[in-house]
Amino acid sequence: MYQRFAMPSIVKFLRVVADPNRLRILLLLRGEELSVAEMQEILAMGQSTISTHLSQLRQAGLVEDRRTGKSSLYRLTGTAVEEIAVLNAHELNCAENGVLKRHDFPGCGKTHSGKQEASGHDFSRADSAGKPAVPLGPEGRSSFTTPTASSFLHDLLARAAAEIPEAAADQAAIHSVVRKRQDKMRSFFDSVAGRLGRDYVPGQSWKGVAEALLRLMPPMVIADLGAGEGAFALLLAQSAKKVIAVDTSAKMIEVGCEQALRHGVKNVEYRLGDMEEVPIEDGEADLVFFSQSLHHALHPERAIHEAYRILKSGGRVAILDLVKHRFEEARELYADEWLGFSGPELEAMMEKAGFSQVQTSVVHKEPETPQFQTLLAVGSKAG
Repeated sequence: MYQRFAMPSIVKFLRVVADPNRLRILLLLRGEELSVAEMQEILAMGQSTISTHLSQLRQAGLVEDRRTGKSSLYRLTGTAVEEIAVLNAHELNCAENGVLKRHDFPGCGKTHSGKQEASGHDFSRADSAGKPAVPLGPEGRSSFTTPTASSFLHDLLARAAAEIPEAAADQAAIHSVVRKRQDKMRSFFDSVAGRLGRDYVPGQSWKGVAEALLRLMPPMVIADLGAGEGAFALLLAQSAKKVIAVDTSAKMIEVGCEQALRHGVKNVEYRLGDMEEVPIEDGEADLVFFSQSLHHALHPERAIHEAYRILKSGGRVAILDLVKHRFEEARELYADEWLGFSGPELEAMMEKAGFSQVQTSVVHKEPETPQFQTLLAVGSKAG
């Protein structure tokens, strides 16, 4: 569990951030979780050097890590990264209105237009550069209201980005590193396209699918995100007005189109795209499905925010995925980014995205080892 960011001893803090290389690492981690190996590739430093820097940053309370398979991913501590994102959005909003008062909270008398009003936090979409979404309160204003250690860190990193010569190249290199991660997953699905249904896929439960279909239906526009070869999309098409099947693998899309043509199904539209940046217009869908696909997302919370965006008011989302497990081999065997989710985790992500009436339940358990369980989560977008 990530802990909330807190300013350490000012002397210790200043001693740690006085090193330009540690500032470069902080600049990298404010936008993306990275492994030591990935930081080696970006920074052209040795593993031991980077590990030493990370150890000092962690001791200062600036960096945290989480295990993923055999390695660890690092990022800025807890909510510091979110609050920095809020400060960036606040500063941009003020600049657009001709008022740049970094510490004049809350907001600068203006609101962010076009955001959904909601109780608690709402979130804007991640931008094209992949920056974290910004938490926004009612009327689109930043929920960040009090200057904290994060505002100091924000200012420090802004200055560092301008003054460190390598900073711009470091940021450009992040995109290459993230693309490699995505390419690894994409290459797996390209390699099994055309035979995926004949191979074992953890959590593929027709009982789970039937449970979901019993709870939802009538003719509607349905978005199937992470559709794969489109077997589920073809099933949905039997009673849907239209099914929009989205997948990041061109090979999967090609196979899906061939199957739809072979079966004479004309109300399935295949689109190539990422579930974290869906090629579907705002409010275009009545229902969004993630069928055993969310655990392949690099940032599942962003995919859920996208589901909220493309839904009409009153629309619903249904997520079928694996219950959190410890079968680490799934990362290599099935290109799984996440080892499933717990009910409370999915509920929290969905509510944070704006969904209401969220319900989760385990709908299937496989008898064979490792006994994967299927979790169903449903939620609604307020009308």
